[in-house]
Amino acid sequence: MPSHSENSLTGLPMPTPAEADILAVLWRLGPATVREVHDALEKDCGYNTTLTQMRLMTDKGLLVRSERFRSHVYEPAAPKSQMQTRMLGDLLRRIFGGSPKGLIMSALGAQPTTSEERAEIRRMLDQLDGKKRRAK
Repeated sequence: MPSHSENSLTGLPMPTPAEADILAVLWRLGPATVREVHDALEKDCGYNTTLTQMRLMTDKGLLVRSERFRSHVYEPAAPKSQMQTRMLGDLLRRIFGGSPKGLIMSALGAQPTTSEERAEIRRMLDQLDGKKRRAK
């Protein structure tokens, strides 16, 4: 996957919901053809719509296109973790007024969580607290 620093992401546009769906498929599949992405999307749009969307995403710098065995193969221009962090930061600012608490409580309330998931979240928060204490 192409390497991009966090700073190079600032030049990339924020993906639309349809673009985020395509990115999620590519993060799951790895480099893929338009046909593979289209089939994985399982949406009611036509193949040409997926092709056009992916070409536009390439023009915007969100995807990188290469050739493999005479087929065009696409992959995300930025690593999943970096793009997710950027998208989440944008959501946090725009929708939750910058409040991580509001975002987390809304996420936890959006669908049921198991006691195991909540325990794992608590462990992760404890680890985060430990890292912050050590950094001081």
